[in-house]
Amino acid sequence: MNDHVQGGDETASRLSSPPALIGRCVLAGACLAGSVPPWGFWPLAFVGIALVDRLIAGQPWTRRFGRTWLVAATWLYPATLWIWDLTAPGYLAAGAFSASFFALAAAVTPPGPARRLVLPGALALAEILRWSWPFGGVPLAHLALSQVDTPLVFTARLAGPLLVVVAVVVAGQALSSLLDRAWRPAAVGLAVIVLAVLGGMAHPRATVVDEVDVALVQGGGPQRTRASSDQEPVVLSRHVEASKAIDEPVDLVIWPENVVNPGRFLDAADARRLVTEVAASTAAPVLAGWFEAVSDTNTVNYQSVINPDGTETDRYDKVRLVPFGEYVPLRAPITALAEGAPLPRRDVLPGTEAPVLDTPVGPVGVAISWEGFFEHRSRHAVREGAELLTNPTNGASYWLTQVQTQQVASNRLRAVENDRWVVQVAPTGLSAVIDPDGDVVQRTGISERATLIAEVEMRRGLTLASRVGWWPVVLYGVVAVLVARALEWRRRPPVPGATG
Repeated sequence: MNDHVQGGDETASRLSSPPALIGRCVLAGACLAGSVPPWGFWPLAFVGIALVDRLIAGQPWTRRFGRTWLVAATWLYPATLWIWDLTAPGYLAAGAFSASFFALAAAVTPPGPARRLVLPGALALAEILRWSWPFGGVPLAHLALSQVDTPLVFTARLAGPLLVVVAVVVAGQALSSLLDRAWRPAAVGLAVIVLAVLGGMAHPRATVVDEVDVALVQGGGPQRTRASSDQEPVVLSRHVEASKAIDEPVDLVIWPENVVNPGRFLDAADARRLVTEVAASTAAPVLAGWFEAVSDTNTVNYQSVINPDGTETDRYDKVRLVPFGEYVPLRAPITALAEGAPLPRRDVLPGTEAPVLDTPVGPVGVAISWEGFFEHRSRHAVREGAELLTNPTNGASYWLTQVQTQQVASNRLRAVENDRWVVQVAPTGLSAVIDPDGDVVQRTGISERATLIAEVEMRRGLTLASRVGWWPVVLYGVVAVLVARALEWRRRPPVPGATG
C-alpha cells in the first residue's frame, strides 16, 4: 500500500515539473489546433479541453492564466498560420493577443468543482470577444468549426456557434471527470450534451417554397496571388470561359467576389457587356462580384444582379470589411509603423443596406467573403426574408488552405443555424454546395476551373438561433462568472484587524 502511494506521489511530482507542465499545455493546444480545419480531427477538441480542465483544477489564478495562455497560443498560432504570409509581425501580435482572451477566461473560472459550471460560459465569452474585437474581430479557427461533422453541430439551431462552443467544453470536462472517476459530474455533462443535441435535431424545420437550379462558376488559376491591374481582364476571362460549361437550363448563375474588376486594363462598360453576354447565353441572371475604384481614396466591393437584357436590378455592398485588407484602421500611424507592408492604397466604402438581393427566383442572402465567418450577417439576411444564402468569396490571395477549409466549415454552421441551403463560390476555390443539415453536397478543389450545377431549395422560416442569436449563451457566461466570483469573495476569510 505504501509503495503504491509513493509511486503515485512520484508520478504526480513528475507531471507537475515545469517541463512536464509546459508539455501538457502544448499537448492541449496541439489537440485543439488539430481539431479544426484543415486537419479537422474532431475528437481532439474534447481531449484538449479535458487537458485544460486538469491544468487549471485547484490552481491559483496566476497559474490558470499562464497555463491557459500557453494552451491557446499553441492552438491559435498553427491554426492561423496563413496570417504569417500577409504580415509576420501582425501574426505574432494577433496570436498572443487572442490567447489572452482564453487566459482571462480561465483566470476568472473558480479552480474547484464549480469550474464545471463556469468554464463553458467563460470560454464562450472569450470566443465572442475574439469574434468581435478589435477591428471587428477574427472568428476563425474556433472550437465550433471542429464539430461540423458531429451531432453537436445541431445545437447551433438553438443559439448559433457559441452554443456549439459550450457543448465542446462540457463534453471535454465530462471526459476529464471520467478520468477522475467522478461519475456524477461526468453523467450530468453527458446528459446536457444529449439533451442539447436532441433539442437541435427536433427543432421545427423551415418550409420549402421552391426548388431552383443554380450554377456556381469557379474560374481557376493559381493561389497566393496578389491583386494587380494586369490580372483584371485575366480573372474575368477565366469566369466567362468557365461559364460556357453551363450546358443545361439554370435559374441563377453565381460568380465569386470581385472577379469583375474594372481598372487600368478593363473598361467598366466592356466588363458589363461580358457579364451580360453570360446572362444572355444562360437565360439566367448573373450574381456577379464587382470591385472598382470610385475615387483616389476609396473603392467599392459589391454583388449585383445582372439580367439577360443587361439591366442591373439589385446590388449589395459589403458591410463587414477586412481590417488591413480592405481598409486600414488608424491609417496614418499604421502606415508609418508598417512602412513597406502590402496595405491597401484605398479604403473600401462599407455598405449600409440589408444583405439580401431581390432576384427572379426570390430573395437571396449575400455574405461577401469575410462576412461569411460572422454569424450575424447571415442571421440578418434570413430575418430580412432570404430563402437561400450565398457566400461569394475570393481566397486567391491566401497561403495554404486554412482560410478556404475553415470557410467551408463556417458555411456549414451558417446552413444549420439558419436552416438554409448555402452556396460558397470562389475564383480559385474552394466552392461548395451545402444543405440545411450542414452536409457538403458538392465541392471543388483548389485552383481548378469548375462549374457546379445544383438543385437547391428556397426555404422560409426562422430557427431559434436566427431569432435570438448568441445572447442566451452570453447571458449564461456572464451570470456564471459573476456568481462564481461573488461566492468566492464571500468565502474569503476576514482580514485580521478589519472592522465593520
